[in-house]
Amino acid sequence: MSRTLRLDAVLIQAVIAGALSFSHLHDLAEAAGQDGWKAWAYPISVDLLLVAAWRRMRTHADNRAAWYWFVIALAASLGANIATAGLLDLEDVPAWLRILVAGWPALAFLGGTLLAHAPATPEPTTPAAAPLAAPDPEPAPDVTVERAPEPAPELPLASAPAAASAPATEPPTVAVPPALLDHARKVADTHHATTGARIDSATLRARLGIPAPLADAINAQLA
Repeated sequence: MSRTLRLDAVLIQAVIAGALSFSHLHDLAEAAGQDGWKAWAYPISVDLLLVAAWRRMRTHADNRAAWYWFVIALAASLGANIATAGLLDLEDVPAWLRILVAGWPALAFLGGTLLAHAPATPEPTTPAAAPLAAPDPEPAPDVTVERAPEPAPELPLASAPAAASAPATEPPTVAVPPALLDHARKVADTHHATTGARIDSATLRARLGIPAPLADAINAQLA
């Protein structure tokens, strides 16, 4: 899969600034008596300390030490930029500057080691609150409850015979529509003319397709 390289103005600016700072640090180290590969190692050391301090500030909560070493590396880079801007005679570097340049490797090694091996600050843990103990319930006082004597069971009264007390029930009356009654009378006459016998409720119910109570009521009215 091909990836498109997109130029970023901030990235270009960072590359230009880094290249210029790198060159100034090299020129200052070379003017201070560090020749050959040693002059190129100084700007690398300063830039690496800057990056290490910046990463430490981004990833740890306690970044006071990271800020300290970041300021030191930034001062070394900024000082080299100012010193090589014509304010310092690179042909005659003062002794104090030579001492600073010569002591920089040890200082950078100390800062890098402290940043790399500084313990991470653990997040404070809130202890779980102990559950509140429920107060001991007070002992219930001893109370003697006297129960009332249970009443004697009542004897059931003798009931009269159901047949004597129950009133005689009459069969329910069913309303018969007049039209259905006329039609049933015709069916009954036809049955009587055909068979010579009076039609019963079962036959009437089968002929008319009606329920049994309604057939009994019609048959009662046809009698």
